[in-house]
Amino acid sequence: MYLNKHRTELNIIVGLCVGHDAVFTKYSEAPVTTLIAKDRVLSHNPAAALYTYYWNSYWMKERV
Repeated sequence: MYLNKHRTELNIIVGLCVGHDAVFTKYSEAPVTTLIAKDRVLSHNPAAALYTYYWNSYWMKERV
């Protein structure tokens, strides 16, 4: 409701779980997009993949 009151043009969801982002999207008057979703694999720390060893080692492998 705060964002609707301030008439935002685009809302970006970061770190909400699927249920909460569905409710947010339902009530948002502006378009909504998800940047980072929460998941159980990363212990509900959605940005962990951006700075952990697993992420870095996955992308640093030579692609064949």
